[in-house]
Amino acid sequence: MKIPRFKGIEILIENALHEDLSTIGDVTTDSIFKDETGKFYLQAKQDGVLCGKEIFIHVFRAVDESIEITFYYSDGDKLTNGDRIASVEGSIKSILKSERVALNFLSHLSGISTKTAQYVSCLRGTVRILDTRKTIPGLRALQKYAVLCGGGKNHRMGLYGMVMIKDNHIDGAGGISCAVTKVRENLKEEISIEVEVRNLQEVKEAIECNVDYIMLDNMSLEEMRKAVKLIGGRAKVEASGNMTLDRIEEVSETGVDYISVGELTHSVKAFDFSLKKE
Repeated sequence: MKIPRFKGIEILIENALHEDLSTIGDVTTDSIFKDETGKFYLQAKQDGVLCGKEIFIHVFRAVDESIEITFYYSDGDKLTNGDRIASVEGSIKSILKSERVALNFLSHLSGISTKTAQYVSCLRGTVRILDTRKTIPGLRALQKYAVLCGGGKNHRMGLYGMVMIKDNHIDGAGGISCAVTKVRENLKEEISIEVEVRNLQEVKEAIECNVDYIMLDNMSLEEMRKAVKLIGGRAKVEASGNMTLDRIEEVSETGVDYISVGELTHSVKAFDFSLKKE
């Protein structure tokens, strides 16, 4: 897998470095070192899944193009506590100035891929884990890439990606049928339509509208089973709302096709790495 290139990734890195260095630089490192060189190693301090290799490299190269970085693992690879993942060699000043920003990106993205892999490992059958739009502004493309590295699947990248009729659309339009009708009247291009439903009556209404996806929002396990039976394969079924690791297996056994999990991107714990001098 390759990290996505998107408009603004260079600016993202530039801003992250400026946040740390400002226009002054690293007053500690600049006071201690001059032209010394050294070799450092990147080590995993927990088990998980790697993500962010290329942006880690980009951060160092943005500070000093002469820094040599060798990775022994690729994005999506499983890591074990203690694994040496990469070596970083060159100007000590440049390496220390880049270290925290590079690790912040790597730790955040690997945290997402690791959490995603944990969810995927709990699934039963052919159910897939989906991400959501509950992402850190400006980091969505990277966060969704991390979900892929962990074995998950991306939902729409943004509001432009597909039609998703949610509760406020339904209530504002006067019902599911009204909302779907307006979409089909006003949107000329072929695009998938998903409808969020809150109860079995809304499930029936969504079925009658012949939509592509039906999202079961905050339903009990029993309601999900009944909804899947009602739908009977006429639409793909997504379960959403308060999904946690301790209930993901049960949800995956209800017959749904997808389970969307906001936690993957909105509250993930950073993966623990360290960069140490040889």
